[in-house]
Amino acid sequence: MAAESAPPLFAEAIIFLSATVVAVPIAKRLGLGSVVGYLAAGAAIGPHGLQLLGSGEDVLHVAELGVVLLLFVIGLELDPQKLWRMKRDIFGLGTAQVMLTGFCLFGFAQLAGMGQSAALVAGFGLALSSTAFALQILQERGQLSSEYGQRAFGILLLQDIAIVPLLAMVAILAPGEGPSTTAEIVQEVLIVLSAVAAVILTGRYLISPVFLLLAATRAREVMLSAALLVALGSAGIMHTVGLSMALGAFLAGVLLAESSFRHTLEADIEPFRSLLMGLFFVAVGMSLDFSLVMANWAYIAGGVMVVMVVKGLFLWGLSRGTGSSNSDAMRIAVTLPQGGEFAFVLFTAAVVNSIFDYETANLLNAIVILTMLLTPVACLGLDVLATRAKARGVENPSIETFDEATPTVLVVGFGRFGMVVAQILTSEGLEITAIDNRPDRIAYARKQGYRVYYGDATRADVLEAAGAGDAALVAMCIENDKVMAQSIEMIREDFPKALIFCRATDRAHAMDLTKQGVDFQIRETFESSVVFGRAALEALGTPLDRIDQIEEDVRYRDEQRLAEQLSGGMYAGSDKLHRVTPRKTAEAANPDAAAE
Repeated sequence: MAAESAPPLFAEAIIFLSATVVAVPIAKRLGLGSVVGYLAAGAAIGPHGLQLLGSGEDVLHVAELGVVLLLFVIGLELDPQKLWRMKRDIFGLGTAQVMLTGFCLFGFAQLAGMGQSAALVAGFGLALSSTAFALQILQERGQLSSEYGQRAFGILLLQDIAIVPLLAMVAILAPGEGPSTTAEIVQEVLIVLSAVAAVILTGRYLISPVFLLLAATRAREVMLSAALLVALGSAGIMHTVGLSMALGAFLAGVLLAESSFRHTLEADIEPFRSLLMGLFFVAVGMSLDFSLVMANWAYIAGGVMVVMVVKGLFLWGLSRGTGSSNSDAMRIAVTLPQGGEFAFVLFTAAVVNSIFDYETANLLNAIVILTMLLTPVACLGLDVLATRAKARGVENPSIETFDEATPTVLVVGFGRFGMVVAQILTSEGLEITAIDNRPDRIAYARKQGYRVYYGDATRADVLEAAGAGDAALVAMCIENDKVMAQSIEMIREDFPKALIFCRATDRAHAMDLTKQGVDFQIRETFESSVVFGRAALEALGTPLDRIDQIEEDVRYRDEQRLAEQLSGGMYAGSDKLHRVTPRKTAEAANPDAAAE
């Protein structure tokens, strides 16, 4: 009996996974980051390397979904108010960077012998940085939420928007092509505005109620399907009208940033995003033609140097001129000097429209890929300089490491207990994030003005998305003892730096939590019972100093009893429940008077 043939793309998948499993850990061990590992893996297995796989163009079409999902996840982390606060960085700093860098590189391209139209496309194509590459670096370093990380993201977002007019520019510059009529332009604008409005209205008024309904079913796979549908559906709508798919997904993410399901959506999509992003960079690496690089090494080396230096200088100068510190400006300059994935799209469009030939596009693509490879080296070099400066005891404010802390408090469980805890923490001005798995409780809390998100406390990816990795303290306020125990074990393993404070449902649960080694635990009824007892004694005429004495004694005996129960079982120390608090003598109450 003949063996059945392997499924389609089975062998290619094995090769892809094997190459990444080898290359990525080596790159990370060298301090270059996972992206360089993916690029190196693609270059090794591609048609210009070991020839284990064919052209990377077919793979790239699928892998571009990774960029789409990346922008969706980034959108989830930015609510509309925060995006509005970034408008200066997006439309001011971002626009200035693209325009100044584009025209400067246009001049260099003309000096290199390109015609005016070809040089214009090449200059502005190389002015765009890689959203996927830069954000991957920022996320790996935990710097996306930092001040310089947000400014870098604003620049990247403007560049994603800029691809639309740049593609229009390519069509206008095409030989034999003239600008569209006024009626056609108006029609295109109306179609684009309609698509944007459709995404906004759907995200604003329809998606959250649908997710609320799906959450009540507790079917995780349905929630996952819905998350992918939202991300890819919004991208598809924008692609249909000629806009960037990544921009559509980003817009959908921003609209869901205030949704209760934001962190669960992010956690569900993250594995798909990571895998497709890896595939994207492998496909980019596969397109690197070594023979072309060797034949034109001087031209390409010069292009790489010009692109990285020009972009770096403009990024540094513009960042400094718009309020960034010297250290932040330097970090922006070494994070965004590379060419971007949208350059491949722009150069391909230029070939289709006969602005320049296929070989020129390949040379420009090689420059883009090599700038990507060298960017982590530039980041590493800045870290080395900072480390050496610190080793010499030099305080250099212009060079700092990428390590920054953003401590927060994560409240898990937002019932009556969790809400009071949150009120106390926010009264000090602390920033909290709260998650719960009951849609009705989330809806009630939001009506009270709290931002609570849907999430499962036993899923490390959900807690990571909610900020457990940066949290200084995790407040466990859930009622289910088994779920809490499972969550504590997972937090200890995955987020060891966070303090764990727990609500104990009863005395037995308090003993279990003590054995688990949590940093603090308290029985949910103990403090309220003490306050209740104090009020009763006061109503019966007991003096306040006697009430204080009784409370102090009761708390002391309770601690002693709990210690005995941990070693002797639940019924140990029962004799401590029935003692009458001894009255303090006058001498004990006033030792100075007794001494006289």
